[in-house]
Amino acid sequence: MDVLTEALASMRTGAPQSVRTDGRTPWAFRLPSTAGAGFHVVLHGACWIYPFEHSTTPIALGTGDVIFVRDGSGFTLADHPDTEPEVPRPEQFTTRPPVGSLQLGGDGALTSLLCGNYHLDGQRPHPLLRQLPEVIHIPARHGRHPELAAAVQLLGSELDNPRAGSHGIVPALIDALLLYILRAWIDEQPQHAGSGWAAALRDPAIAEALTAIHEHPAAAWTVQSLADHAGLSRAAFARRFAAMVGEPPLAYLTRWRLTIAARLLREDDLTVGTVAQHAGYGSEFAFNKAFKREYGLAPGRYRRQSRAA
Repeated sequence: MDVLTEALASMRTGAPQSVRTDGRTPWAFRLPSTAGAGFHVVLHGACWIYPFEHSTTPIALGTGDVIFVRDGSGFTLADHPDTEPEVPRPEQFTTRPPVGSLQLGGDGALTSLLCGNYHLDGQRPHPLLRQLPEVIHIPARHGRHPELAAAVQLLGSELDNPRAGSHGIVPALIDALLLYILRAWIDEQPQHAGSGWAAALRDPAIAEALTAIHEHPAAAWTVQSLADHAGLSRAAFARRFAAMVGEPPLAYLTRWRLTIAARLLREDDLTVGTVAQHAGYGSEFAFNKAFKREYGLAPGRYRRQSRAA
């Protein structure tokens, strides 16, 4: 079981959307806030990115650089921070699978970007997402994060020269890009860090316990049985787990069980009783009570509302 993959899958509520933007100097445009997480990849050229209010120092981006925006906040992308941004007009967009396109600016140097967002459940994000910085900038550096660099290069190639199969390849690469971004961020964290999800996924004992929870969420886990699985004493395991994951082991277990239940209710037609069993609850009554406490809705009503949205 891949905990990182499972954690992201639990939050996904739809396929990512993306637009290729070709800007010729001078150019600048505003990207409004979106639900989920945003991403920006510089395919060719160079540019700057900064919040609408210019409240922080603009970030200079070059070819191969990647920006990840945890909460989908609005940003301005520009050839230079002094260029007055515009709000793109509908006629500037072209819908052409596998991604849309946007042309703007003058007749100067060309910069090409891929901008988009991943639809993630922001109301109850996985703790991993909550611990991420608001903005992650991963510069293109020779020899660093080769898988991410390869994905960016492949995306650029497929978008520059679409051929048979591009409509399937590009969405798959965009999906994989999210995992490559988070893997790169985890790899950038200090090796000696004793807290946070990056440390948890690198720590053999805590990673083993997380994998056990994700593989067998319905098992009758206790702190002691998870500690045995991790090869630690009960007290040492509980302290280390809480420090790294951000909550005690059984609290995370309960969160994960209800996360699985919510996903099953959204995506499958299993009865509520069967969903309760998959989530590790011995009775439908206990499951209904726990689910309503966490989500504010009974399971059946949650299913109806999520599918009507």
